[in-house]
Amino acid sequence: MPALPTPRGSLSEAVLDALRRAPGSLPASAVAVPAPADPLADDDLHLALYACYELHYRGLDGVDERWEWDPGLLALRAELEAIFEAGVRAALAGWSPPEADAATMDLALRAIADADEAPSLSCHLERHGTLKQFTELVVHRSAYQLKEADPHSWAIPRLWGGPKAALIEVQTDEYGGGDPQRMHARLFADTMEELGLDPSYGAYMDVLPGVTLATVNLMSLLGLHRRHRGAIVGHLALFEMTSSIPNRRYATALRRLGVRARRATEFYDEHVTADAIHENIAAVDLAGGLVRQEPALVGDVLFGARALVELEGRWATALMDAWKAGGSALRSPLGEAVAA
Repeated sequence: MPALPTPRGSLSEAVLDALRRAPGSLPASAVAVPAPADPLADDDLHLALYACYELHYRGLDGVDERWEWDPGLLALRAELEAIFEAGVRAALAGWSPPEADAATMDLALRAIADADEAPSLSCHLERHGTLKQFTELVVHRSAYQLKEADPHSWAIPRLWGGPKAALIEVQTDEYGGGDPQRMHARLFADTMEELGLDPSYGAYMDVLPGVTLATVNLMSLLGLHRRHRGAIVGHLALFEMTSSIPNRRYATALRRLGVRARRATEFYDEHVTADAIHENIAAVDLAGGLVRQEPALVGDVLFGARALVELEGRWATALMDAWKAGGSALRSPLGEAVAA
């Protein structure tokens, strides 16, 4: 259970101050929620939203668990979500989803992936990246990977029949097939330890910028709302379709950089095989199956996939820009002793 993070502005300060008190002490009307200049990367907005969502995962240390369903906090969270979702839709305003139905969903999803023009972090790290840069990548990814699969698992009770079975098949592998030592979150924690990082859940929340938190907040937003069941399915499907090759590159990068311990590379090696298998299940049986049941959700499925590409692209660009300038995209640099 992570500690409460440090506020980054008036929104996160209001949320975090409230969480130190008893539930019922946060009337939504007491907090002004202005739209930030960049709702897809704003530090204050996304830390506030991340803290609200964390109550639905492992919770926050010292916070009364009744806050999870506190009406005042939920009302405030809804305002934050509305700003975030509006920002995502505004960013995609010029995008037209490809024509698709249940039979062609895999092709439509692949077209979205193929149109992605964001810089490739995996290519950079495989060929030129430093160990310090790879270690920073792992810190950024820890926000999601240490809760691996949980945001997408919110969709399980919203599905039925074939799509539900397909989702559970994918998630079963993510959770190690019942073996806690094979859970992908555990394998990622092993990688962190081998790189000299703290594998504790939420340990790096204070150094993660809004552009990183937004990638995880997107999953929580889509997974927690039944109206977004199509979008979270599209998000997961494209995630699975596009991760096998990057994970092979990450494993190669670690070995090139001299980090050859099995505990360091196994997370990435495991995903090369697992995600290659998951690709067809996620695209055809899960996404295609859902659209076969509910044809009206085709646009939502594609929106979820395109939103993934948009936010991941912004995140990758932020990292590459920082690295090209010789710096870090974290809010404060890692200690010099880490991955020196």
